[in-house]
Amino acid sequence: MRRRKRQTSVFSLAFLDVMSCGFGAIVLIFLIVNNKTETQPYDSEESLAELRLLDFEKLKGQRELSELEKNARKTQTELNSAEAERSLLQNELRQLIEELENIKGSSVAEIEATAKLRSDVRNREEKLKQLQALERANEGNDLRVFEGEGDRQYLTGMKIGGRNIVIAVDTSASMLDSTVVNIIRRRNMSDEQKRVAPKWQRAIRTVEWLSAQLPLDADFQIYKFNEAVQTLTSDQTMQWQSMGDGSALNSAVSMLEKEVPSGGTNMEALILALRDLNPSPDSVYIVTDGLPTRDNLEPRRATVTSAQRLELFRDAANRLPRQIPINVILFPMEGDPMAGAAWWQLARATGGAFISPSWDWP
Repeated sequence: MRRRKRQTSVFSLAFLDVMSCGFGAIVLIFLIVNNKTETQPYDSEESLAELRLLDFEKLKGQRELSELEKNARKTQTELNSAEAERSLLQNELRQLIEELENIKGSSVAEIEATAKLRSDVRNREEKLKQLQALERANEGNDLRVFEGEGDRQYLTGMKIGGRNIVIAVDTSASMLDSTVVNIIRRRNMSDEQKRVAPKWQRAIRTVEWLSAQLPLDADFQIYKFNEAVQTLTSDQTMQWQSMGDGSALNSAVSMLEKEVPSGGTNMEALILALRDLNPSPDSVYIVTDGLPTRDNLEPRRATVTSAQRLELFRDAANRLPRQIPINVILFPMEGDPMAGAAWWQLARATGGAFISPSWDWP
């Protein structure tokens, strides 16, 4: 029989020996290296303290770094605010420069107008100071003082007030007396005798009483009216007069004392004068003794009936500006029976007061 050929193995025993030796050498080398690199424990308290100190210094450094970062952010915010404020100031400065240039370019007329306005303000301030000083100096008193017998003061129900006040006194011939006969008789007397007529003196005293009640801060006007209307103020202007120190008011009352009653009564002329005042009066006080006897037209007859006088009154009253209180002090005369009712109705319709006082008032 033919012998079977023996097969040769690639992995022989010698090869296995070599591989085992090599693996053992690698393990040995790994053990040596690992033993050398193993961390050795601290063997002293000094080394541990140093480590702890380093950790503390590290933590402290981190805190300081955090604080520095916080301060840096704060500083940056302040810088941003300062930058914004600087920008705002620059804009304001630019606007001021532009306004200054505009002012420099203003005309002479504008500058003069500004100076005049400042002067007016100073004048008004001075006037206000004078009024305040006058009020302090005359605290509890009026610019004019009126005293009756025994310093009597009367309750009349007539309030003296307002910012613009008119006192109108009838200076017609009928103010000389209360009866027709005595009026005719006194009309033929001398001017000195006419001025001292009792009825006329009562009218003057009434105006004195009214003027003594005027508010210190009011503007006023005192008119006399007969066949025409005239002011009693010294400058002869028909517009408002300031109370000031009282000199204008005293002058007007003194002018009234020199008047001599004469002529007829023209109520229409008085109403038209009231309409011309600007601003309109707050209150009007009329001292009279009866109904009007004429208007602005030339009278055709020497005499006038009671009915005609009432018609003249109504025509004039219809021309009265609205919302002006008419206060009436009536000294009635003989032969004019409808005067009291007519004046009372006018005072009531306008919200004013009406009195017909006794012979010894005020």
